[in-house]
Amino acid sequence: DPTQDEDSTHVYIPGREKQVFEKVTKLNPGPLPHENLCAIYREIMSASIALQKEVMVAYLGPVGSFSHDASMKRFGDSVQYVSQGTIADVFEAVERGRCQYGVVPFENSIAGSVVPTLDKFVKSKVKIRAETYLPVHHYLLSNTTTEAIRRVYSHPVALAQCQTFLNNHLKGIELVPCASTSEAAQLASKEKFAAAICSRVCAEIYGLDILNADIEDQQDNTTRFFIISDAWGEPTASDKTLLMFTVDHRLPGALCDGLKVFKDYNLNLTKIDSRPSLLRPWHYVFFVECSGVHGDSEAMSNVIEGLHKFCLDVKIIGTYPDQRPQDLRY
Repeated sequence: DPTQDEDSTHVYIPGREKQVFEKVTKLNPGPLPHENLCAIYREIMSASIALQKEVMVAYLGPVGSFSHDASMKRFGDSVQYVSQGTIADVFEAVERGRCQYGVVPFENSIAGSVVPTLDKFVKSKVKIRAETYLPVHHYLLSNTTTEAIRRVYSHPVALAQCQTFLNNHLKGIELVPCASTSEAAQLASKEKFAAAICSRVCAEIYGLDILNADIEDQQDNTTRFFIISDAWGEPTASDKTLLMFTVDHRLPGALCDGLKVFKDYNLNLTKIDSRPSLLRPWHYVFFVECSGVHGDSEAMSNVIEGLHKFCLDVKIIGTYPDQRPQDLRY
């Protein structure tokens, strides 16, 4: 089964990694904060992974993007990183075996789902192996003054996260969407009256001045990323699973009947999305994430069997350890 984990193939085991961090946090007497101690262990594990096998990680670049930051915090400094121009390119790098892993943004706490990622899951054969959460703070960078800015570059999701600031300080200014926030910084660094909304590190990388800091609408702004690969990992004490399916739109209540299967097996739904299937107009693919169950479990097998009575093309996209920070849990 290509979805099964094989230790001989994969040296990145997110379930075991989670156990290490939980144990380190539990045993830490201080004074070093838990976050700092886990960062040290992250580099130890990164070096261990690199010693076992050459690991290539694709991310939405260039350097300085939030995807790059999320990748570094998850894999450490000892693996090799490969910058990609678009989210689709990250998927392709993993699909074609050029990289063992890819890091893609999935949703933001302010702007919602990242549509290009959802759309790629519809056709792709990659599996979700892990999730990771990154606090996101945006900066307005430029080599000119705020009053002289004529154009602002950034990723569409980042622009959506900073609407209040833009309306209050740059109303009417042209907003130009880019493939990534770091690409926005690159473009702004080459244009006289342009600015970029991106991470603080981009100021140093691309030689830009910080005009405003923390301009996001909400200070608890967080983006969830998925680590994709050709297989998901082994079960842990707390897993989540993301499924995809369609329904017969001619049957009243087909979606309701399908969702009731999760209730019947006492599984909590943590996210629901829909996207056009592109098979025919007004036909949709539904994405459902549930918690407390692994994709290889008997419970999930029962859910899949139940879904087939009401749904079409049922597929598990991934199953992964629940990595939500404690302050983000309900």
